[in-house]
Amino acid sequence: MRCNLLSLAAASALVPHALAWGTVGHATVAYIATGLIKNETAAYCKKVLGDQSANVLASIASWADSYRYEAGGGFSTPFHWIDAIDNPPYSCDVDYDRDCTDAGCIVSAIMNYTTIQRVNIAAGTIEPDSLKFLVHFLGDIHQPLHDENYGAGGNNITVYVDGSKWNLHAAWDTAFITKITGGTNITTAKAFSTRLLASIQSPTGVYATASKKWFRSSLKDPKAAAMKWATETNNYVCTAVLPQGPLAIEGKELNGTYYQVAVPVVEEQMAKAGVRLAAWLDLLVTGSTPFLGCPSKRAVRAVPLVV
Repeated sequence: MRCNLLSLAAASALVPHALAWGTVGHATVAYIATGLIKNETAAYCKKVLGDQSANVLASIASWADSYRYEAGGGFSTPFHWIDAIDNPPYSCDVDYDRDCTDAGCIVSAIMNYTTIQRVNIAAGTIEPDSLKFLVHFLGDIHQPLHDENYGAGGNNITVYVDGSKWNLHAAWDTAFITKITGGTNITTAKAFSTRLLASIQSPTGVYATASKKWFRSSLKDPKAAAMKWATETNNYVCTAVLPQGPLAIEGKELNGTYYQVAVPVVEEQMAKAGVRLAAWLDLLVTGSTPFLGCPSKRAVRAVPLVV
């Protein structure tokens, strides 16, 4: 979640017990992935993370948000987003060379930790942090304001949701999800993920057809995969987040039409994140995924890490 400590504290004060995207959003994405991954992938994750429970991915899904504030974890702060320097609502686009800084970004982080995981799997090494980062960053990259520079990813735009004051980023991270689900804890995330999973897996589900096209990526080019996800998600900044520009929502209550447009975007992006996380982990561990429909060679090359 792209907030500083002050904004996190402010959000917590505004919504008692709210633990932001990390609790409900990230856990929901992780639960969806858990419901879709192969048994072999699930066994691998349980072994690496030292957790044999059904909550194995959900329990670490927001780890990266707290790690960035720990001693030695500050280097990972820029990895939670990519600052698209575009011009919403007139133009939305992500450019890696322009938008990914020397300190890194979410695209370079997905590239790096995918490479690290491939090396770990090939060597039989047990190293949990790279897996934890991937679980988190594949969630973050599907939130539109994690792929946007304007207003510090919406952190500098004040809005209201049901009378409570938020910044726009936190509204999308937290307030909307809380309003949709009616809760703020991991139990809420489990119930939310069950509904979204049914929308993916049921023959009559909302995403039954679309979800089959959500993953067309390869481990051979994690940069291309991450850029595709970031670009697709960034497009929502123009169509749903800032459709009439920031002045139209600054200091305003985000209800009515705005909220009605936001809800299906939030739900679909979380469903996409869960599908893509499951497929990415399946490719890493088993070399194939039902969502791709064909095997992926798992030969590990010496790939230099990038920022």
